[in-house]
Amino acid sequence: MTQPPDSAFAAEWAETLIHGRRTVLPKRLAEPGPDAAQLQRILGAAAAAPDHHDLVPWRFVLVPASARAALGEAFATSLHERDALATPGQVEEARTKAFRSPVLMLAIARTGGGDPEISAAERLVSAGCAIQNMLLLASALGFGTSLTSGKALRSQGLRALFGMQPEEEALCFVSIGTIAGAKRARVRPAVDRYVSELKP
Repeated sequence: MTQPPDSAFAAEWAETLIHGRRTVLPKRLAEPGPDAAQLQRILGAAAAAPDHHDLVPWRFVLVPASARAALGEAFATSLHERDALATPGQVEEARTKAFRSPVLMLAIARTGGGDPEISAAERLVSAGCAIQNMLLLASALGFGTSLTSGKALRSQGLRALFGMQPEEEALCFVSIGTIAGAKRARVRPAVDRYVSELKP
């Protein structure tokens, strides 16, 4: 029979893991990335997110090496659509973003459909928890992680590439890899900056 972990040790370990996690830009995430077994563990962590009525209102689409060029073209096309005066250098910079970090996936939330009692806000919270679970487990395994967004997420070309439905929303890209030249960690906000007490 498995014994429950010592609560004091578990709390200290969890707190260290949570506060030790930091964002590492995709261009600073190098090989090696997680192997197949590690990646399955990271993806499996998402399943522990709070999920009212078990809707699983989110999904993740991995972008393997064979699909990076297609994603790069979607990024380049999106930039052209937003800015017809974009320089060739800017277009190429947009294209190269698809080739950064060993593991790259798109996080997609389903904000409508299914149970009408579960609001879009609740579904987004669930998706955020799923993402954070994956970031924390990746960090525990020794990898760096990053979330990136941008205007390209709303482009029709990207939505079509990922087979997104009308009720789905692209949230961010999740990048995972070995840290190579991380910047200094940012200062975390103090608790009193984001916590207040309801007055009667």
